Amino acid sequence: MQVDRAQSETKTALLAIPEGAAGVRATLKIMRGIIRDAKTDYKIRALALELVQGLNQKDFAGEVKALHAFVQNKIRYVKDIHGIETLQTPVKTLEIAAGDCDDKTMALSALLLVLGHPARLVAVGFAPGRYSHVYPETKIGRYWVPLETTEPWPAGKGPTGVKARMLLNV
Repeated sequence: MQVDRAQSETKTALLAIPEGAAGVRATLKIMRGIIRDAKTDYKIRALALELVQGLNQKDFAGEVKALHAFVQNKIRYVKDIHGIETLQTPVKTLEIAAGDCDDKTMALSALLLVLGHPARLVAVGFAPGRYSHVYPETKIGRYWVPLETTEPWPAGKGPTGVKARMLLNV
């Protein structure tokens, strides 16, 4: 089976990721690049506009909640391939309606960006220096709001018991 060049480069980048916090930072940077590419895809913009269609103009909090609810409830959480860290594009995640925390984070971040909402990636761990989860945040007014997509939590509620946290603006 032949792998196209972009897939091959992504696989190479993922294989070269260091362990620990440096590896988490490298993965977040790869995710940021994937999100930045996706924010110009017309499919992402069309879906975002469809999801906020019934809202009042300038209901920015409503837009964030609508996008968050869609990714949280319509994209099934599935684990990565056993033993392999995989990252799929937001378009692919939306197309197959499935992905893990990093895939759902990238999809929601791209949807936010196409409607002008800032996004940042938040990697967290529940033991010092050990990261195991990622979710996006966006700014509403002056505050960054967590948007957990793998748990049935409302916009604004993030994980508790966090012992390690790393941020990267998209």
